Amino acid sequence: MVSNVFKTALCLVALTALVACGQNKERVPNRIKTGPDEFSILPTKPLQAPENYSALPTPTPGGTNRTDPTPKADAIVALGGRVPTGGVDGGIVSYASRYGVDPEIRAELYEADEGRRKGRGSYERAYKRLALDPYAEWERLRALGIDVPTAPEQ
Repeated sequence: MVSNVFKTALCLVALTALVACGQNKERVPNRIKTGPDEFSILPTKPLQAPENYSALPTPTPGGTNRTDPTPKADAIVALGGRVPTGGVDGGIVSYASRYGVDPEIRAELYEADEGRRKGRGSYERAYKRLALDPYAEWERLRALGIDVPTAPEQ
C-alpha cells in the first residue's frame, strides 16, 4: 500500500513540473492584448430618420455628422446650458474682436512679413532676434516667484 506521504510527494512533483512548463511571462492585464481597447471605442448617438426626405441637409465632407459623439456639448446640455450654434466659441471670438476686426489683416501681415524677410534669406534668420530664449524665460519666471514645474527641453 502506498503511504499518504508518497502520494503527497508525487502530487507536489507533478505540480512543480506543470508550473515549470507554463509561460514564463508575467501575467499583467495591461500586457494582454487579445481584444479591442475599450477606451478607444466611443459610443455613437443613435441614428435619426429625417422628418422630410426631400429636404435633406447639405453634406459636409470632412465635417461632423449627427451621430458623432460630442462630449463637450453633451456635458453643457446635461448641466443646463445651451450649446453655441456656431462652430467657434463665441466668447473667445468676442474677446479677440473687442476693438474691431480688420478685414485686410491677412494681406497686411503678409506684406509686413515679406518686408522683414527681404534681404535676410530664411525665416529663421529674419526672426532670430525676436525668438524667445526658453531658459532665460524660465529663470525670469522663477525669479518672480512663479511656479514653473519643469525646465524647457534642450
